[in-house]
Parts: sequence; C-alpha cells; structure tokens
Amino acid sequence: MQEYFIWNANPVLLDLGSLQIYWYGLLFAGSFFVGSQILAWMYKREGKSSQNIDTLFFYVIVGAVVGARLAHCFLYEPTYFLEHPSEIIAVWKGGLASHGGVVGFLLSVWLYSRKYSESYAWILSRLSISAALTGSAIRFGNFMNSEIVGTPTDVPWAVIFQRLDNLPRHPVQLYESFIYFLIFILLFTIYRKVKPAFATKILPALFFVTIFTARFFLEFIKTKQASYETGVLSTGQMLSIPFILLGLGLLIWAFISEKKSQNS
Repeated sequence: MQEYFIWNANPVLLDLGSLQIYWYGLLFAGSFFVGSQILAWMYKREGKSSQNIDTLFFYVIVGAVVGARLAHCFLYEPTYFLEHPSEIIAVWKGGLASHGGVVGFLLSVWLYSRKYSESYAWILSRLSISAALTGSAIRFGNFMNSEIVGTPTDVPWAVIFQRLDNLPRHPVQLYESFIYFLIFILLFTIYRKVKPAFATKILPALFFVTIFTARFFLEFIKTKQASYETGVLSTGQMLSIPFILLGLGLLIWAFISEKKSQNS
C-alpha cells in the first residue's frame, strides 16, 4: 500500500495565552515587510523619494484585506453572510478571497497615488513584484492551516491533511506557492533587465496573465470553495478570466506603445 506524507501541523506558531501568533499571519505580514524593502530599493534605484512607503503599504494592506474579506463573504458564502452580517468583520476567523484582495489592492494604490500625486502606473508596476511574493507566502500559509486543499489523488507526492480527513490529496497550496514565487523571480528579473518606462507598462500585464492563468488551471485540482458551485468552471476560475483578459490587453498595449516610442 502506498504510504503518503501525513500533514498535521498546528496553525498556531506561538500560543501566549491571550495572544496567539499564526503561521498564516506571520507569513502574510512578513511578505509585506519584505515587499516594502524591495520597493524602497526600487525607489532608491530610480532616484525617487521613499519617505511615504510606510503609508503606501498601510493603504495596500487595508485595501487588500477589506477587498479579500468582502469577496469571500459575498462571492463564496453569500447566503451565510447575508444572514449573519455581523460576521463579515470577523476576519480573524478566516476567509479571504485573493481576487477581491487584488481589486482592493488596485483601488488602494489608486487612492494613494491621487492623495500623494505619484504615478499610479509606476507604483502599480513595481508593487506587482511584491504582490507575487505575497501570493506565494499566503498560499504557504494556507498549507500550514491545512486549508484550500487539493482533490484526492494517488500521485506519490500526495499529502494527507489529517486535520481534515485521511484522503491523500494534491498539495495544491504548495504548487501555487511555488509557481507564484517563480513569477516573483520572473517579474523582478524583467524589472532589472528592461528600461524603467517599459517596466511600468509590462509588469502589471505579466502579473495578471501569469498569476491568474496559473490560478485558472490549478483550480482543476483544487476542492470547491463555494458551496453553490455546480458548473464545469469553479468560482475561482470564473473570477480569474477577467484578470487574464485585462493582462492580455495590457500586454498587447505595452508592446504596441513601446514599438511606437522606438519608431518616433
């Protein structure tokens, strides 16, 4: 009989009585800290003032969390949260949807850019690199929590998430985390290789195309997240399609505008 890796990690890293520190929270916060350091380096590299970076990341964190929470409540469990609206603010109980987090991220950066008169496109393009890293950290956090698990499988590297059941499953959180980390490396490498003006155009496009294409295909081996899902495509896949199309449109525009600028 095939022996599979059994995973039963405690989601709590440190239990200090009234204070508990979760792996998920540490990875989430840690990725934002590392992202802020990367962005500060970019500001310095391009001769820009980084004095408002802490404020920018405050906007981003609030926007991403609020967007992710609202999307989870109304796109994945609408019936429950419409009946229990007071539970919407209970973020500590879990339930964040990445698509909503991206929307909140986009809106928060726009609000920041308007208030501080900085280029929305410039900030968004540089933050897309950090966002890929955060996505990787969050999915590893999901693995630590034994949540968003894969479908049952008999592949040799299957994992039994003992906190849930005794079925060997795809460790899809690790697949997703690894792919997002590779995307982070790709975006960072491209940023260092191309001219800053072209990086501003192409990085958000590549972020949307790569992240959400990966998400679309990984959904086929991920358990259903919304209780009402009955169709061929999951809610996550349906929500990914607009982002993929947006990324493709931005990618085409980036190359067309770059070619025009070179010919002018």
